[in-house]
Amino acid sequence: MEHLAEIFILLMLAVAFLQSGIDKITDWKGNLEFHSQHFEKSPFKSLVKTNLFIVLILELVSGSLSLISAVIIFVNGDISLAKTAAILSVVTLGSLFTGQRLAKDYAGAQTIVVYLIPVFLLLWLLFGQQPAV
Repeated sequence: MEHLAEIFILLMLAVAFLQSGIDKITDWKGNLEFHSQHFEKSPFKSLVKTNLFIVLILELVSGSLSLISAVIIFVNGDISLAKTAAILSVVTLGSLFTGQRLAKDYAGAQTIVVYLIPVFLLLWLLFGQQPAV
């Protein structure tokens, strides 16, 4: 199969984002309490509820697009939607990374980088190596 690495990375992203998004839905109160404490000394302290909702939407859309893209690639090899999923995944993880840094949770920010590495690999696989100009 030609795009096996892409499929597996997309499935990893689908699991990570969908699990996190579903957890936010099923335990909204607990997540809101945790994030309120986590960001109490950050510039986001008054925007926790709004930001949590935005992250929830980003995770659900990124996860859903990743899952759908993996299936489409498996079925017919079309990587078009996967490119959008990969870009949105970078945006989602970038938002999470920024939040962790602003909350001065440097260990948490490092954890986000672990997820960013395969996404950057996915972008490279999907868009190909561009020649130098």
